[in-house]
Amino acid sequence: MIATRIYNFSSGPAVLPQPALEEAQRHLMALPGVGMSVLEISHRSKAFEDILARAEASLRELAGVPADYAVLFLQGGASLQFSMVPLNLLAPAATADYVITGSWSEKAAAEARRVGQVHVAASTRADRFTRIPRQEELSLTPGAAYVHITSNNTIEGTQWHALPDVGDVPLVSDASSDILSRPLAVGRHGLLYAGAQKNLGPAGLTVVIVRRDLLSRTPGDLHTMLRYTTHAENGSLYNTPPVFAIYLLGLVLDWVRGQGGPEAMARTNARKAAKLYAEIDRSGFYRGTARRESRSLMNVTFRLPTEELEARFVAGATAAGLDGLAGHRSVGGIRASLYNAFPEAGVDALVGFMQDFERRNG
Repeated sequence: MIATRIYNFSSGPAVLPQPALEEAQRHLMALPGVGMSVLEISHRSKAFEDILARAEASLRELAGVPADYAVLFLQGGASLQFSMVPLNLLAPAATADYVITGSWSEKAAAEARRVGQVHVAASTRADRFTRIPRQEELSLTPGAAYVHITSNNTIEGTQWHALPDVGDVPLVSDASSDILSRPLAVGRHGLLYAGAQKNLGPAGLTVVIVRRDLLSRTPGDLHTMLRYTTHAENGSLYNTPPVFAIYLLGLVLDWVRGQGGPEAMARTNARKAAKLYAEIDRSGFYRGTARRESRSLMNVTFRLPTEELEARFVAGATAAGLDGLAGHRSVGGIRASLYNAFPEAGVDALVGFMQDFERRNG
């Protein structure tokens, strides 16, 4: 019997599709035709090779990954990619452009500075990261090694709704918190990376999609495990990969396909977010923290009139089965994460709770 599930608004690890969890549960003791758990099988076995190949094929299909891009299944989270990207792509005499739109892009730029020259092409820190910069605000370096953005800012609740025009320079995107939440223009990127624990699967897996011609930039003396070429040449099997996470990724991708793919997910996500933003804007009791044109469809951030009310709001919501609504510790407030697998009924429940809380405290 499945225990009662509450609504999980956590920013990550986040809610997963129930059908994917149920299938994993059914087959946890023994994969069909294998006779042992996916937690036990060798990563060199035919069974896992099939799981890996199917996961990659599904990701290529759903994300529209062109043939001249490698798909890598790695570990270390997006935070390791903050280092691997410049270590592989930033030559000693070159400059990398970083667009700073929040805490994670600041951390990415800080790691890149350990490797080489970094130019801040734009920053919205002066606006408390409440918006995404406009195209005309970008000061891009001619011939830069790459331009790095964070496509969705989980802490600040902002999102790029259109990719910046960076010319012929490779665009690198940390897409951890909105990958497959909408159609993904892979061909406009040189490299994308994403921690799986928002929209793709459980924590412990990181997906990197990289244009193959960029692999030639990897320095020959770079440590083996930090080289994209190592993983590309070995089909993500140079060392033991996160087997269970890749297996569950495949189940999540099956679910996304069954929902109608990224196009359908985009429509559903827009509808979910619109309901919540409408309630935030309705009376003035709640105040959104991101500017309207930059609002994230994945992470909805807002404040109440006082921090004391915010604490009571979070406590009351948790008691009502609405979990994970406290804002990031660095900014406070309230944050509702509405990733692909988050059910629309949960948004309706939150809106109802917000209305009741305002009646009692407004």
